Amino acid sequence: MADVLAPVEARLREGLGEPDARAAVTFLGTDRVEVLRFPAGDGGGVVRYATLGMSAQPMSDPTAVLADPVKGPRAELILSVRGGLADTDKVLRPLAVLAASPQVEGVVVMPGASLDVGGPLWPGAPFTAVLVAEPGGLVPDLELPEPMDPVRFLPLLPMTPNEAAWKRVHGAQALQERWLSRGTDLRDPLRASVALD
Repeated sequence: MADVLAPVEARLREGLGEPDARAAVTFLGTDRVEVLRFPAGDGGGVVRYATLGMSAQPMSDPTAVLADPVKGPRAELILSVRGGLADTDKVLRPLAVLAASPQVEGVVVMPGASLDVGGPLWPGAPFTAVLVAEPGGLVPDLELPEPMDPVRFLPLLPMTPNEAAWKRVHGAQALQERWLSRGTDLRDPLRASVALD
């Protein structure tokens, strides 16, 4: 496990800078998951939270009789929000819950998926779910020795309950196009739901 996580953390630091805080969460029967906080360093006030530990084990098909201990998709999650507008540091535990979901629930987290935390992402947040976006923007994939799959760093886009329900009907692509066409600031921790009529 440590053999994977050391280069994963190095890749996160290359892409996001030095973390200024980290928290560890352990769930019964799972490996420890850490969440690293990367302060705003781009002048835009954007704080990034990244999981570390989800990629230690490959995600496996929940219908498989035996989980492959080596092969299978690996990922970590990254959430970007504007700092100082809400108590977003409380997102650490919900992020750790999402990162542990492949081990706990046997889900395979991939772009286009919705992940629901069952409550606000942080105190007072209008979001209870996230949309998993395409990787490769902030942090490039990390190749691992064969036969292991590369680690993908998946951005998370917060969704309001209305947006999550609309996405279930119309799909991830349609929701992302709606956000884009309306000029939605997906990093605004206080934003309202996009118009869905």
